[in-house]
Amino acid sequence: MSPPRHTFADVTAARPRAVELRPVDRNLFRTLLHQQASTVTVVTAVAPGSRPSCLGDLGEPLRTGFTATSFTSVSLDPPLVSFCLGVDSSSWTVLARAEHVAVHLLAADQTEAARVFATNGIDRFAAYPGWTPGPFGVPLLGGVLASLLCRVVHRVPAGDHNVVIAEPLALSGGAGGEPLVHHRGGYTTTASAVAA
Repeated sequence: MSPPRHTFADVTAARPRAVELRPVDRNLFRTLLHQQASTVTVVTAVAPGSRPSCLGDLGEPLRTGFTATSFTSVSLDPPLVSFCLGVDSSSWTVLARAEHVAVHLLAADQTEAARVFATNGIDRFAAYPGWTPGPFGVPLLGGVLASLLCRVVHRVPAGDHNVVIAEPLALSGGAGGEPLVHHRGGYTTTASAVAA
């Protein structure tokens, strides 16, 4: 039995329409990025106090934590990960001097943690008590899918953000389950995305 023959009309009807490309502007770019689903992480870090002891700072370390959806793996050999932080972020003053960070992959039921660590003008660690001090004084969140304790190896300026590249030193598998996902400006899960 010979394969079916296709006519010219069949072939041209099956062709996809030409892709329309437009110049990139800030709003169009932001709209496009909202289409991308990203896992939600909270990054925590500590740095030495910013003022000398003669000005009243007893050398207590400063800590910060922030919600990030830019976490990604960079390399397997050596193991490297990255995330981005805006240059105007209040967390940058700590992260610019931090030697170690922890990256926490949030579980689907940790929307509150994501919101707290994305809120400006509050003491995020007081507002979210589910953490403990870890190695190097880096805060570690409980109940996460996984966490990575990392050493900062590079800070790369990139437009209005800085790309932080870090080497994982230790990890925790944490609890199993679905990850928290950021998509179209809100939080969701992979389970609800598949069901929708």
